[in-house]
Amino acid sequence: MPLEIERKFLVVGEYKSLATAKSRIVQGYICSARGRTVRVRLRDEKGYLTIKGPSINNGLTRYEFEKEITIDEALSLLKLCEPGIIDKVRWLVPCGEHIIEVDEFHGDNEGLVMAEVELQDENETFERPGFLGEEVTGDRRYYNSNLRQVPYKEWKDK
Repeated sequence: MPLEIERKFLVVGEYKSLATAKSRIVQGYICSARGRTVRVRLRDEKGYLTIKGPSINNGLTRYEFEKEITIDEALSLLKLCEPGIIDKVRWLVPCGEHIIEVDEFHGDNEGLVMAEVELQDENETFERPGFLGEEVTGDRRYYNSNLRQVPYKEWKDK
């Protein structure tokens, strides 16, 4: 079973000059029930359908299935999504043996910048760049599926 193992962090420093690539991502959720999500994503000129299972180990690990679909299929499926679209730019920052993905959110989540690193094992170590701040792994407020329902602009305890 394919598992996604990742740690998430708030970003507190400069990262753009370290990035080797960036892409625009627009995504919606056909289902965002707790414990399972079905996501439709447009990433530059490609479409994706992703199914994620419940988080385990304090949000560190969960089942993930992703399949590339056509742009037309993605655009059609986006029309079926629950209200609230996630709009962000993803910056890829090489760091040691890993790629740190930094998401700069736009729209209702403007001002939120998060980074994540995918790991092969829950105990795997990684080189931590200086722009990583507080770890938010497992904090459901920072799940994209939650950000579409309660966007960052509405948070009182930012």
